[in-house]
Amino acid sequence: MKTKAVRLYGKKDLRMEEFELPEMKEDEILAKVVSDSICMSTYKSATQGSDHKRVPDDIAKNPTITGHEFAGEIVKVGSKWKDKFKPGQKFSIQPAIYYEKGPVGILSAPGYSYKYIGGDATYVIIPKDVLVQDCLLPYHGKGFYPASLSEPLSCVIGAMHASYHTTPGSYIHKMEITEGGKLAILAGVGPMGLAMINYVISRKDRKPSLLVVTDIDQIRLDRAAKIYSVEWAKSKGIKLIYVNTKIDNPVGKLRELSGGTGYNDVFVLAPVPPVVEQGDAILSNDGCLNFFSGPSKSDFSAKFNFYNVHYASTHVAGTSGGNKDDMIESLEMFKEGLDPAGLVTHIGGLNAVVETTLNLPNVPGGKKLIYTHKDIPLTAISEFEEKGKSDPFFADLDVICKKNNELWSFEAEEYLLTHAKDI
Repeated sequence: MKTKAVRLYGKKDLRMEEFELPEMKEDEILAKVVSDSICMSTYKSATQGSDHKRVPDDIAKNPTITGHEFAGEIVKVGSKWKDKFKPGQKFSIQPAIYYEKGPVGILSAPGYSYKYIGGDATYVIIPKDVLVQDCLLPYHGKGFYPASLSEPLSCVIGAMHASYHTTPGSYIHKMEITEGGKLAILAGVGPMGLAMINYVISRKDRKPSLLVVTDIDQIRLDRAAKIYSVEWAKSKGIKLIYVNTKIDNPVGKLRELSGGTGYNDVFVLAPVPPVVEQGDAILSNDGCLNFFSGPSKSDFSAKFNFYNVHYASTHVAGTSGGNKDDMIESLEMFKEGLDPAGLVTHIGGLNAVVETTLNLPNVPGGKKLIYTHKDIPLTAISEFEEKGKSDPFFADLDVICKKNNELWSFEAEEYLLTHAKDI
């Protein structure tokens, strides 16, 4: 079977190509990709090439398919997996695959390390590496875009589970955010910040009493407040406050909002030293700072108050992804009704992947959602109305999105899959 895919040949060398997939083996699965969400991690791998820890050294001869936040349908199942998977099943994939030994290193991933699987493709071969580690995850919810966004949400879930606190007189760490505590998300209205807000408010098992979300872009703060409102958070028992920290003494303001105690849990979502230091300065006694946003420079550093580490038990954690259980939790939450549509600000087809990926830091907004069988220029939802003046396809999408608080939706996805031009 032929596939169309975006492949990585070297630093900033991405190419959309059509090529033949190998014959599927008995311990593999043939799958159709429907949607993929472009991640900043893909931009990093595309710009670093083989210098990236998950990208093989020989991509100039054996290019890999990009994209790791994808969903689709199973087409054909190898004989070894017929008791577990069936054609027509919808799926998502946990992309972090671990080896003791392997051809591409200890930590590999679809979307970085493999020739025949990645999200930026029409059809892929799911290898045994994914299957034997139970990383092909069935999705039973509506549509496809939530399953594409299960990987980024799993990173949020993993960060929450990795937060920890201590018990005086004991060496046992209590994992998780503080129940009924005070939580701050700094630089928190980008796509991952929106996912974090949604999860914190929506989860049933553990909630803070206070959630403070900061940024220095008022337009993005206003959009976040429209999607995830103060009133909605209040109905779930959480006091939600959005704060523009482009002010004098933002630390003083944030500590004042906490009632002077500081925050039990602080998540830093921008690799910017002043933001890290701001997070450190607002920690409460036994407060945990999670440095969530991965820097691109290996020498990144910021100041941390070690007086407080010693006398106030403040501490730091860092997470860069979720595990399989976190993805299963995200898929279950989607099945129960959590909608991650607020993360999506742009849609496009496979034709838009190369330019979008290489230019991703300069494209404003949230997640760029790609429908891999379609030919659509990358387009912001906010641009649908203007484009609709000359293109009925975008005019119809604009009507659908405006019915849904100007957000992407299952109805919009279904319309796109039915009416958009095929690649």
